[in-house]
Amino acid sequence: MEALENITYDELQVGDSATYTRTLTENELVLFAAVSGDVNPVHLDKEYASKTMFKERIAHGMWSGALISAALATVIPGPGTIYLEQQLNFKRPVKLDDTLTVTLTVARKEERNRVILNCEVINQRGEQVVTGEAKVIAPTEKITLEKPILPKIVIGSMP
Repeated sequence: MEALENITYDELQVGDSATYTRTLTENELVLFAAVSGDVNPVHLDKEYASKTMFKERIAHGMWSGALISAALATVIPGPGTIYLEQQLNFKRPVKLDDTLTVTLTVARKEERNRVILNCEVINQRGEQVVTGEAKVIAPTEKITLEKPILPKIVIGSMP
């Protein structure tokens, strides 16, 4: 089984970075719409989206934000991290089957175990899709856990 191990506040150094990668599938797009309640047709309706400035369906902007959250929770600093703030700049749309890589870099350490991380999300073509900054409370105790296995949920095809 895969393990999750955190990086404590004392272990983190300015300049440390880590990545997290995920591909947007049809299933994930529809599940994100269902969980968030954001059913904007630009995400779900191919015909509608074809008439927009994007010319095709695009991901919810916050799907990229959710990947940053996942990276903070599972990679750096990892388990035990408390997410306090997030600033995001959306640079370009994310499309179905895009593979996004989140890079988090420690920008500075502050009092009371606060850590500021620069966030960059790029697609498979190396194009920036999101930039920003996150503020977290980093864990102070070392934790290693088994990574939970999530159930596979499959959505039927869109009408």
